[in-house]
Amino acid sequence: MIRTSRRCATRTAALLTVIGVAAGGGVAAADPEFPPTFPPSQNQLPQLPSEPELYDVLPIPVPDKDPWYADPPNMAELAPGHIVRTRDVQTRILGVPFPVHTRQLLFRSTDVHGNPIVTATSVIVPGIPWTGSPRPVVSFQEAIDSTDSSCNPSHTLQVGTMKEMPLLAGWLAQGFAINVPDFGGKFNTFNTYDEGKMVLDSLRAVKNDTTLGLSDSAIALYGYSGGGSGSIRAAELRQSYAPDVHLNGTAIGGTPGDLVALAEFATTAQPGLTGTANFTMWLGFAALSHHYPDAFAASELLTVEGQQIVADLQSRCVYTAALTGVYRPIDEYFQPGKSLAATPAVLDVLRANSLGQHIPDSPVFWWHSVWDELVPQSTVLPTVQKYWDNGADLRFYTSPIPEHITNAVVGHPPALVWISEILRGLPPGPRVKEDFAPLPADFPGA
Repeated sequence: MIRTSRRCATRTAALLTVIGVAAGGGVAAADPEFPPTFPPSQNQLPQLPSEPELYDVLPIPVPDKDPWYADPPNMAELAPGHIVRTRDVQTRILGVPFPVHTRQLLFRSTDVHGNPIVTATSVIVPGIPWTGSPRPVVSFQEAIDSTDSSCNPSHTLQVGTMKEMPLLAGWLAQGFAINVPDFGGKFNTFNTYDEGKMVLDSLRAVKNDTTLGLSDSAIALYGYSGGGSGSIRAAELRQSYAPDVHLNGTAIGGTPGDLVALAEFATTAQPGLTGTANFTMWLGFAALSHHYPDAFAASELLTVEGQQIVADLQSRCVYTAALTGVYRPIDEYFQPGKSLAATPAVLDVLRANSLGQHIPDSPVFWWHSVWDELVPQSTVLPTVQKYWDNGADLRFYTSPIPEHITNAVVGHPPALVWISEILRGLPPGPRVKEDFAPLPADFPGA
């Protein structure tokens, strides 16, 4: 009874916050366990209502309360890609039904430690006829970048809040099918190699559902930022983990390669817009603590205030996670003598999950901004060079337009055209490496 009352009170507070802001009023009081004040030089936003609290009042249950997502009793006996159950759902944009057929598949995959898990994918098929060959499939990995399963696209597609939904239109209009996996799993991993396994297993599941008619389809992967993380890890792992899944190519952008370098950048205070990068390390710490609790142990590494921030971030989608962590450098919340750089177990995790552990054996199209406040070029270009030196079928270019989110939009049309061509059987084009890096090495975001 106490737990139920507390949850109702939390839900009511979340709704009052939204109503109050919409009416021009104040913000609801922060949870007393959350730090009530921050240093004057840091972000002064109070604790925000989390997206799961808001989703809880909608008629579509969040995954944690939806029995459709439940683990099967014989999960360990199932092969990767095995379909546990299916359902047809309504896809929405901002709550408005979108006229496509969407089938969701719950399938068996593998977590970062090699254990069997289940997660979901949503297969969107437009009503446009496709003749002459199997309908091509674009596996679209959204930048989920969250710590709660309600942020996964299998849920946000239903409620109409999938933030990258407009980017699907160009492929749907051509008649392509779209595969949108929950590649972070039910517990939302972050920049780890099991993301690639879940992408590949989602494609196995798509092929296994013969009623979709996509068993022999040409397949390409797409993702930007966190979505690029799942996409390129799938491309790296295809040969060793899923040789039965053929990839025509992979297009990514804004994706970090060296996680140790990224952690160093996102851990410390940065000037100007680059200060927004601080949230990525808070988000990474919260997410990785689920999967590597011994390495990312908040109670051993962080102050009480730092532990409270991580606890607050355990159930958030990317928007409020970002607003919680920006301009709050995590290195100001370590216990004396502690840091990520001085914790070998943390560095081992980051190194093991940095890109370049394998070289993709299918064509890759990769772009990155000349200046990126969240993912500096310095965390990307060494991986690009490693791919190139090891013979990857790569076309990489530096976008001359700065800023992370801007390049998600600017880089999409070329990637859309490239994927559309290779899915129709056209060649991917020659290898290219145009890694223009004009900024000084110590320039924030360079």
